[in-house]
Amino acid sequence: MKTAVSSLPMSALQALVAKAGLERFRADQIFSWIHGRGVTRWDAMTNLARPLRERLAEEWMIEDLVLDRQLDTEDGTSKLVLATGDGHRIETVLIPEERKLTQCVSTQVGCRMGCRFCATAQLGLTRNLTPGEIVAQVRHGVAWAEAHGMRLSNLVYMGMGEPFDNYDGTLDSVRILLEPLGRHFSTRKITISTVGHIDGLSRLSREDLQVNLAVSLNATTQQVRETIMPASKRWPLQALLETLRRFPLEKRRRITLEYVLIDGVNDSDEDAERLASIARSMRSKVNLIRLNPFVGCPFSPPTVKRTERFEQLVRARNVTVILRRSRGSEIAAGCGQLALQPGPDRTSH
Repeated sequence: MKTAVSSLPMSALQALVAKAGLERFRADQIFSWIHGRGVTRWDAMTNLARPLRERLAEEWMIEDLVLDRQLDTEDGTSKLVLATGDGHRIETVLIPEERKLTQCVSTQVGCRMGCRFCATAQLGLTRNLTPGEIVAQVRHGVAWAEAHGMRLSNLVYMGMGEPFDNYDGTLDSVRILLEPLGRHFSTRKITISTVGHIDGLSRLSREDLQVNLAVSLNATTQQVRETIMPASKRWPLQALLETLRRFPLEKRRRITLEYVLIDGVNDSDEDAERLASIARSMRSKVNLIRLNPFVGCPFSPPTVKRTERFEQLVRARNVTVILRRSRGSEIAAGCGQLALQPGPDRTSH
């Protein structure tokens, strides 16, 4: 099997180049072509001699994703459905705002966390995406941005899958995206979102990467959290909160507590008070969003009036809270709606 060089961070690529008996600068050239210029064909790397290109094409491969379809909304949100080399489909979403363009990136084909308010979780897990496949989504995002006269500014690992369930793939993709010879994103422009995967959080706390961290809290008691997020049985709420309070943060950085409001489940006045107390116990801010329903979803979003009251109660307790407006729900591109059935038997339209 060929080595997938597009999945290798710079240090690993340098080691591979050395093992192959090539000059060290070849790693810079190859990395720059793939991750800086978005080139996925060896024969297009014109500063490599033809015999070397032919050798590399025989021994190494560059992973890519094929655009299967694109779905757009009137507000400019766009969902790209991308096909993997083994015939699965994943989704990534581009969200333009006044001063930035954010891409929501997937880390898995499906998800095994089982959150009952999330369409992706209903699919189960097919497999992890490789670092090269994760980065290939960004390659498509950059191309989309250029076609629309924009610049891709922010990445959020909030698409299909639990990033820490694919820890190595996720972190290697981040390292690739931070590399100066690649896209050279800032750590302040990359956010990793987790359901509260304590093992992953503990590992990340020991890394030399200070990316932004978001945690899908969604409930203020263990009982409710277990009901809507089965993974909470493995990673209980109190243990999660203790982990977050100990998490090392650079100056002026805060953890984002994501809270999906579900009618009659987690939207009471008491929930708002408990959420505010949790937020104030650590360096954090709160992102509220009303549930985005999907076919077969057992829950409903609260009314706008109920949502606004919840927001006001949290804010009144001196917590920074942002009520997010759902984007892309009409094309099933909103938070929790990414669920195009992955599988080799799907056909393109």
